[in-house]
Amino acid sequence: MNRWATFFLKGVILFIGIVVLSVCLFWLPEIASRDAKVHPETAYLQYAFLLSAYLLSIPFFIGLYKVFKLFIYINQNKAFTEVSVRALKVIKYCAITISAFIVAGVIFVALYMEGDRAGVVAMGLYSTFASSVIATFAGVLQRLVNEVVNIISENDLIV
Repeated sequence: MNRWATFFLKGVILFIGIVVLSVCLFWLPEIASRDAKVHPETAYLQYAFLLSAYLLSIPFFIGLYKVFKLFIYINQNKAFTEVSVRALKVIKYCAITISAFIVAGVIFVALYMEGDRAGVVAMGLYSTFASSVIATFAGVLQRLVNEVVNIISENDLIV
C-alpha cells in the first residue's frame, strides 16, 4: 500500500511539474505579448514580468524535484536518513525563496502599478501564505527527521 501511495504522489508531482512547465513555456509569453500590444507604452515591462516568472520557477522546480526524490527515498526505506534531511532542507529554502520573490513582486506592483492593484496583491499574499506554510512544514519535518536520524546513529553506536 505504501508503494502505491508514493507512486500516486510521484505522479501528482510529475503532473504539477508538466503543467507549470507548459504554463511557463506557452501561456506566460502569450500573456506578455498580448499585454504589450494592448499597452505599448509599458511594453518594456513584459521583459521584467517574464524574467521574474522564470526566476520564480527555478526554486519551484528544484523544490519539486526534491519532493520527488524524497518519495523515492521513502520507497527505498531511506526516509530516516541524512539524504532525506538534506532534501527537506532544500525544500524549505526553496519555499522561503519563492515567498521572498512573491513579496518583492507584490511590493513592486503596489509601488509602480497604476489602477486597481487589489487582486494582484491578494493573489500574492495568498501565494506567500501557501509557500510559508510549506516552508514551515518542511522545517518542522526536517527537524523531526534529523532527531530520528540522531537517535538511530546513537543506537548504532551503543549496539
